[in-house]
Amino acid sequence: MTALVGIYCRDGVVIGADSAATSSAAGGMRTIEQPVMKIEIVDERLIIAGTGQIGLGQRFSARTKDLWQAKKFSGLDPIPSANMMAANAIQDFTSTNAPRGQYGALVAFPSKGDRHLVEFAIDDFQPEFKNANLWYVSMGSGQTIIDPLLGLMREVFWSDGPPSIQDAIFATTWMLDHAVAVNPGGVNAPVRLAILEKSRDEWKARLLTEDELLEHRDNVGAAKGALRNYKSHMAHSEGAVELPPVPATAG
Repeated sequence: MTALVGIYCRDGVVIGADSAATSSAAGGMRTIEQPVMKIEIVDERLIIAGTGQIGLGQRFSARTKDLWQAKKFSGLDPIPSANMMAANAIQDFTSTNAPRGQYGALVAFPSKGDRHLVEFAIDDFQPEFKNANLWYVSMGSGQTIIDPLLGLMREVFWSDGPPSIQDAIFATTWMLDHAVAVNPGGVNAPVRLAILEKSRDEWKARLLTEDELLEHRDNVGAAKGALRNYKSHMAHSEGAVELPPVPATAG
């Protein structure tokens, strides 16, 4: 059980995740839930986050890390790089007869001087890039909660295109905290966020600190307060409702 969010920003990439891992006994009965880290940073350059079987996620991360450190992506365009990640992972999964539909991932990485966000779909693990046309994605059991919020964020705040990193952090914090609060089980705190941003002409990846997340939670609280005040303002501005005149009766 997982809630993942990825947002391709006009100045970088934001990826967020919850931290709940659910253990199951034979027959699929859930036993315990415990916190785990679902986001991995590789060489301060790549961000990897996954949903589904933890073992497959470990293998995908190891394979992708090996490719990166062996400089297999050097000089490649982003699509061949993503294809290589997918092909290596599928080959690894197939070697132990792992069935499809057990793991999906989000990866942010630099290529050709730019940043990229790619979704590896849980159904078939085929890569799909996010860009200025469709710049956000959610995955995992929290998707049904988060997708409507992403649509609302686009309509209200992002109607003119991808947001800035700071705006995306604010929105991702709000959405993941909401998913933690209302989900029926399997999505839990702490919420963690990572960003890929430009630093001294290089794309650098890092996890946000708790202090940084706290600042954005304060902003979320202020936004909720503004909504409550708007409701109160509307109630006062409407005033007393005038009743329509009583229709005349024939007599």
